[in-house]
Amino acid sequence: SHILVPAIHRNRGEIRDIFAREMSEWGRPAPEGLTDTPAELAEAARLHLREKFLRAKVGISGANFMVAETGTLMVVESEGNGRMCLTLPETLISVVGIEKIVPTWQDLEVFLQTLPRSSTAERMNPYTSMWTGTTEEDGPQTFHLILIDNGRTDTLADEVGRQALRCIRCSACLNVCPVYERAGGHAYGSVYPGPIGAILSPQLRGTASEIDASLPYASTLCGACYEVCPVAIDIPEVLVHLRERIAEGGQVTREGNKVVLKPAKGHAAERAAMRAARWAFSHPG
Repeated sequence: SHILVPAIHRNRGEIRDIFAREMSEWGRPAPEGLTDTPAELAEAARLHLREKFLRAKVGISGANFMVAETGTLMVVESEGNGRMCLTLPETLISVVGIEKIVPTWQDLEVFLQTLPRSSTAERMNPYTSMWTGTTEEDGPQTFHLILIDNGRTDTLADEVGRQALRCIRCSACLNVCPVYERAGGHAYGSVYPGPIGAILSPQLRGTASEIDASLPYASTLCGACYEVCPVAIDIPEVLVHLRERIAEGGQVTREGNKVVLKPAKGHAAERAAMRAARWAFSHPG
């Protein structure tokens, strides 16, 4: 429900109950008498997951950035689970969107300073892992890289909407959005919640479905997201641009296929927005 903190919609008691109920189904059970103190929950998760990492033959990761200059991939994180996934399995498969590519290491330097400050208010992430292919007798011995387009090229062709591809997934816009604060991340129906999801998901998936067509209206246009965005994505501008596209109709891309939308007649767009708002506010979290 949050780009950076995916379990933010759960409290400590709920997490403890989930651990007690589910861990035994997937491996090491939760310790007897597990409480909801953060230290005990972290220890239970660590013991459970470490066995998984040590036994895994294949690891699947994403990447925060890729450097075209040397073909290097990079993952930044705070917990250490990413590094275990990247280093312990025999085979590593990385699935990365094409917008994550930066030309040179000099370009990467800027993002390495920007991302931790905007996401966790740190000068540097605790774990910064980089790899360029494989190294004999060290880490995975087989590496596969899968580059994902999935609508990104079509988004790049839109002179206004393309700025959404600058997103570095810091989640700063979520933390200041009044709509996200009330509705929660699951209300967006996408892996990208919050203001950035409201402009990115409709472009990657198209606006042919009712939920995707409603996302550009999931905003008050207050501009708080634009003010905190470290890469200066004018989210309100893109939201208005997408609303115009939905109202006028025309050809859009949906899951890689070209489809034609009928223009919204009369107050149809407004009604769609109100339906989306009612649904979002009735399904918080």
